Parts: sequence; C-alpha cells; structure tokens
Amino acid sequence: MINASFGGNPGLVAVRSFRVISGMAKKAKVIALRPTTPRNIHGAYILKVALRGVKPPIWRRLRVATDLTLRDLHHVLQIALGWTDSHLHEFEIGGKRYGMPDPQEDIGPSPLDEQNYRLIELFRKGTRAEYLYDFGDDWRHEVVVEDAVSSESDAPTAQCLAGARACPPEDCHGPHGYADLLEVLGNPSNKRYAELREWVGPYFAPEDFDLAFVNRELRGAGSASWRRKREQFYGS
Repeated sequence: MINASFGGNPGLVAVRSFRVISGMAKKAKVIALRPTTPRNIHGAYILKVALRGVKPPIWRRLRVATDLTLRDLHHVLQIALGWTDSHLHEFEIGGKRYGMPDPQEDIGPSPLDEQNYRLIELFRKGTRAEYLYDFGDDWRHEVVVEDAVSSESDAPTAQCLAGARACPPEDCHGPHGYADLLEVLGNPSNKRYAELREWVGPYFAPEDFDLAFVNRELRGAGSASWRRKREQFYGS
C-alpha cells in the first residue's frame, strides 16, 4: 500500500519540489577546479543512463563533452531525467564517492568534491558508475559509458539522443512507492485514485518523454551562466 503521506494538503503540491528537509539542505562549497587536466573540447562520451528498480524501464542516452565536470554531469542528469534537484545526490565511480562535501558534516568521510573532477579523468569506454539521487527515496541510476567519440568544435556540450518514459514524481517513496502509485493511477475505480491523481497533478503522464524540451534545457551546458542558473538556490 502507498504511504498516507502521498496525499494531504493539495497546497503542498505546488511547492513540494522546493521543499527542503531539515538537516538536509544543500551546501555548495565552491572550489576552483584543479589545473591538472587540460580541457579536451573535441571529445565526447555516449552514456546510457537507466533508473534502477523501475518497470517499464526509464532511460536516457546522452552525448556529453569529455571536459564537463561531475557537477556539470549532475545537472545534465537532472535535466535529462526530469528531476527537480530538490535533494542530495552522489556519484560512485571506481569505488570512490563524489558529491557536494558539507564542511559542517562530521558523520563519516565526506565525498570527493565533484566540482574538481572532469569526466575525462574518470570515464573510459565501458566504465560503469552509479548516480544516487535523494537519499530518502533512494533513486539509483546506472550510468554506462557506451562509447568515446570525436566531436566537432561547435557540437553541443551535452545532448540527449534518445530516451523513454517520464521520471517518477519527487517524494513518491522510491521504486516500490512508484510502482504502487502507477497501480492506483491505472485503476480509476481504486478508492485512492482521485487523491493521488490530484497529488501528481493533471500533467503527469508516465509514458511521456519530451526530447526537444530536454535539449533546449541542455543548451549551454558547462558554461558559467548555465551553472549559475542551475545553482541559484544552492546554499553557500
């Protein structure tokens, strides 16, 4: 059954994407990039990104410049999947954790700062990584580097090539909660149908994926202005 916290005050629906859980606020520590790796603007990776534990599959195929940072890739994944960047996140690559270190957090070792690592330092054809979003709902994405390709100098730094299905609504309690939500939405006679239909809103369509919209949002990926726009609500 779906947790009762799905429903409740409809007024919360409009702001749920911007809700910050006490003690879980983002803290973006801005640190200059390490000057050890030269920029390579003529290379790109083809990535296959799939959300684990969800059926039918939710996936995206992306082309990203090799000189993007992991922070840039975080933003690309948020846009491509359709998340709202309302929760914490973390990468795991080669047994190491990368994310947004919190200088005030003293529980366990902090992740490496994702701003300081470019994809070319960490990725090769065949590399597998995990992108975790929302430590509560535990959305885990498998990221596979399918290929390393050359790129024209005027090619987009990030582009979505293909994909299928919308990402789940925020705060729906992970893969199991999402499965229960889809079951209710697929059965108008269910006693919770009206409540949950209102909770997800009139425009939620699990089978929809708007490739053109995603690519419009990805324009300028990796630029300073694009980062500022994406991080305007981050703490400092």
